[in-house]
Amino acid sequence: MSNRFELSDLRLFLHIVESGSITGGAQRAHMALASASARIRNMEDALGTPLLERGRRGVQTTDAGRALAHHARMMAQQMEQLRDELGQYARGLKGHIRLLCNTSAMTEFLPEVLARFLARHPHTDIELEEKLSYEVVQAVIDGVADVGIIADSTDSGPLQTYPFRQDHLVAVLSKRHPLARRKSLAFAELLGEDFVGLSGDSALQQHLSGHATRAGKRLQYRVRLRSFDGICRMVEHQVGVAVLPETAALASTPHMDIRAIPLSDGWSRRQLLICVRGLEGLPGPTRELIQALQAHP
Repeated sequence: MSNRFELSDLRLFLHIVESGSITGGAQRAHMALASASARIRNMEDALGTPLLERGRRGVQTTDAGRALAHHARMMAQQMEQLRDELGQYARGLKGHIRLLCNTSAMTEFLPEVLARFLARHPHTDIELEEKLSYEVVQAVIDGVADVGIIADSTDSGPLQTYPFRQDHLVAVLSKRHPLARRKSLAFAELLGEDFVGLSGDSALQQHLSGHATRAGKRLQYRVRLRSFDGICRMVEHQVGVAVLPETAALASTPHMDIRAIPLSDGWSRRQLLICVRGLEGLPGPTRELIQALQAHP
């Protein structure tokens, strides 16, 4: 049996690896689950070795699967370079950039930057996903993502990094809260309070939960919402306290009875960094995106 694979097979395999399940990979590839499973089995039959270890919680790559994923990512990058070089001749080809970032970058800093970039690059699409900083680093190292934005407290390993924005976390309290007159607060002082936070698997909430665990505590949430504005409104009505990016908190303080109070913890004052494997060899649109991210608002 021939062991030549179609590009669509390799893209499907990468989708499965990145999502951690055949179901998730099939959804990303816009393919029926049965068809996706059959394609993977055909690839394994052609190679004569398993590519995935299937379990109740998803899939893991075998040694052969990791090797295939590595070469598939290299081919994907080469295709992006091909699209870039042919772009001036074939306007129908679309570039694709996968950008991973933390909560603050996604909600506070990226929307306007990306909107301007996409307006200038109608033939480039961006896939944006929120992750914890250490997950972003690993994804960029593995070639799963093209560009990442991380906090400087995270080890970036072999990646090249460039300054992006300052990101400070602050406590948000109702003006009627007993601690609201303080000029600064330690995160530990809030751990006995009820919290208002972001809904879903937010990178920011995971970050805060990690610091609470290290302090021997667990965050107690009264309610979770989808927006920083909604969180501030709940805090205003004394439902609980919150820890938010300073830019988000300051946007709400002028018209709400809340206060944004700096945290005294060193980890609350962060520099966000752009990280890439290396600028050399990146497609033109990806390099231009990095330049747009570095530009001041």
